[in-house]
Amino acid sequence: MNAPIVELKSVGKSFRSADGTARSVLENVDFSLREGEIVALLGKSGSGKSTMLRIMAGLISADEGQVHYRGLPLYGPADGISMVFQSFALFPWLTVQKNVELGLEAKGMLPDERAIKAKAAIELIGLSGFEGALPRELSGGMRQRVGIARALVMEPEVLLMDEAFSALDVLTGERLREDILELWESGRLPTKAILVVSHNIEEAVMMADRVLVFASDPGRVRDELAVKLTRPREVEGSEVRGLIDKVYGLMTAGSMRAGRGADKGVKLGLGDRLPEVGISSMEGALEILAEEPYLGRADLPKLAEDTELNDHELLDVASALTLLGFAQLEQGDIMLTELGSRYALADQAERKAIFGQQLQNNVPLIAYIRHGLVQDPSGDLHEDLFLKLLHFTLSETDALAVLRVAVEWGRYGELFEYDFNTGILNMPASEEVDIT
Repeated sequence: MNAPIVELKSVGKSFRSADGTARSVLENVDFSLREGEIVALLGKSGSGKSTMLRIMAGLISADEGQVHYRGLPLYGPADGISMVFQSFALFPWLTVQKNVELGLEAKGMLPDERAIKAKAAIELIGLSGFEGALPRELSGGMRQRVGIARALVMEPEVLLMDEAFSALDVLTGERLREDILELWESGRLPTKAILVVSHNIEEAVMMADRVLVFASDPGRVRDELAVKLTRPREVEGSEVRGLIDKVYGLMTAGSMRAGRGADKGVKLGLGDRLPEVGISSMEGALEILAEEPYLGRADLPKLAEDTELNDHELLDVASALTLLGFAQLEQGDIMLTELGSRYALADQAERKAIFGQQLQNNVPLIAYIRHGLVQDPSGDLHEDLFLKLLHFTLSETDALAVLRVAVEWGRYGELFEYDFNTGILNMPASEEVDIT
């Protein structure tokens, strides 16, 4: 086995919320990226994957543990590590040529030399003839190629790709991924190792020699799957489909089951994240599951195709359904519970009643909001009260996202109402509150 180029040992990282509360993003992360391999990192949004990449790139420092590059401590940006971002991050007033030259200019390279190197990187990534174009004149796929060329022109040993294909349409993303793999297999890339952060399970299996699954709150490597297939890989081949099923199984292994963690049997906490899933997505998945050909049980990759949800969206839907007791997950399959089948066949009034009851049983934040409204003489409370509570465990952005989900779910379950102008939560108008 090749020696690691980048190595993380017991790495931890925390950030402080607006109220000064420390929030652990990474904890005890152990990871090695070795020469000659492509590694894919999968995990939920907010699990700390991007933070881990920025630590590896030397853009931010770890609070705990050690980060080594070629056996030496990494204290800042390393010349041998480059990063490609999801957002392209191009300067709109600079041409393709000038955008690619930026890193070389920062290193003090002479204009003629950096022009030659940038032109070679642009040609390598398939953009010859567009050197003088501005970013606004390019498609999304072409703009991302510029971002990749800007990283490759530095001739990095390690290329870090932070969801580099996720902002592109499916076909453009696949084409760019295939081109990167072709360059890798041909040995034309200067890079010796690649780490890809992705939400796309198929993409991970098609590209990687190892697939890592990241746990959340705090982030850490939870599972690893070796992919020993030669490249190029046939996406419809039985071996690839089998590996995709295995990764789905690993991704769902830690999902909630009727309000309890499948791993530790711990109830969902008051300040925990909630899957960012709308009611229509949940109900649509339940209805499809209840009908032919599934009749209550489905393979998650097949369900993704039929619902037209991407992997990230489908996993969030599956997590929400299991959290509320409407489904169970087993080795990459999702199965309706008896309650889930009943829900799929119910009319809207019965659905709302079931939904509201399951929220009170399984989502402590929503149950806490409901209880507070019942106990308050006025029957209404401001959202800031609950945001302050969430800030003890979540960042300001995450707290807002959790409360937004809780409000949508609680309103549908007719547990409370919400005024979007004032931020006031109150009891449904149809209910008489008796606190005696």
